[in-house]
Amino acid sequence: MPGMDGLELMKKVRERELDCVVIVMTAHGAIESAVKAMRDGAADYVAKPVNVEELTLVLAREIERIRLRREAGQLRQLVSERARIKNLIGSSPAMQSVFDTVLQVAPSRASVLITGESGTGKELVAAALHEHSTRSKGPFVKLHCASLAETILESELFGHERGAFTGAVARRDGRFQQADRGTLFLDEIGEISPAIQVKLLRFLQEHEFERVGGNQTVKVDVRIVAATNRDLKDRVQKGLFREDLYYRLNVVSLAMPALRERPSDIPLLASHFLTRFVKENEKQIGSFSDEALQRLVRYDWPGNVRELENAIERAVVVCRGNTIRPEDLGIVVPASAKNDSGVPEIPGASLPEIERYAILKTLEQAGGSTSRAAEILKISPRKIQYKLREYEAGRDGTSSDHAHEE
Repeated sequence: MPGMDGLELMKKVRERELDCVVIVMTAHGAIESAVKAMRDGAADYVAKPVNVEELTLVLAREIERIRLRREAGQLRQLVSERARIKNLIGSSPAMQSVFDTVLQVAPSRASVLITGESGTGKELVAAALHEHSTRSKGPFVKLHCASLAETILESELFGHERGAFTGAVARRDGRFQQADRGTLFLDEIGEISPAIQVKLLRFLQEHEFERVGGNQTVKVDVRIVAATNRDLKDRVQKGLFREDLYYRLNVVSLAMPALRERPSDIPLLASHFLTRFVKENEKQIGSFSDEALQRLVRYDWPGNVRELENAIERAVVVCRGNTIRPEDLGIVVPASAKNDSGVPEIPGASLPEIERYAILKTLEQAGGSTSRAAEILKISPRKIQYKLREYEAGRDGTSSDHAHEE
């Protein structure tokens, strides 16, 4: 190496911050130089004369480390983006799909229709769409349509002029005007009357309206995000909801999964609520018992996340120790209920069953990447591949029926 030796080359590599891996090849008796090189950033060293088999293993290991490091960087970036979605918690594929849709759709001005059962977090998703949009500095205005009579709802949406009806002693701006340059969230949109539907359709088409009792046209720049727990297609077929309004609202559809459809998120949500309510109630409670967590996962949650939140708050209030017990939760799992979530019961499951669940669930979260799953589980990718072949052949120590179900 004329001009510089290997150690000087290492120094140049560090100065330029090159994204590469350096392996030092050193003569017999120059181990001290190799050690110094590794201190300066070399990944490994091999001695002369070179053993090709040894070098191949070193190269393969470093190539795998590069791949893992790059995948980990991509994963951290993805997690970082999703972590900025306030108050939305979940690592299940269903929720990851929701996060992806929110981040992709938020910058546009397209109307979004959020569907899902009550308590699934539709309002939180609407808020996230606003926070990640170009309108985030503008107002986020929300209105629950089902709680208001038709005349009151019309006034709330469009505002009214003085004297428009009894009690209208002054002109009042409606939610559309309040949400100018921002987002208007209309919850339970399926409950609005035909007359309100006509006026809402006109706004979506023309971006203008008149106040109740007035004839002055008001133009505003508002993005509409609507939500419903109803089947709007069914209501359209029954003549209860305008088809043209449905398609105007449903430019982008976002379906919120029920909590029972994402049981792997229940421990995450429970831990989040536990931290919050422990702080609010100034109590010293650190965790859930295994039996309490098992009950949370096996319960059907007809009220979804809202019901889970209430159950954790109750548990914190009535808990007498520093661990939440099953009886603190106030929920009962029917004796006939099966553990259909796929989560091994502890105690009760064998080590192969627990290992199988951990590997398959981690692979699911890692998008099928064995190297990423191996990094998370702290095992080698080869072991995961070996275990997958075992599961496929039914030789993993669990029943063949269970392996087939997976």
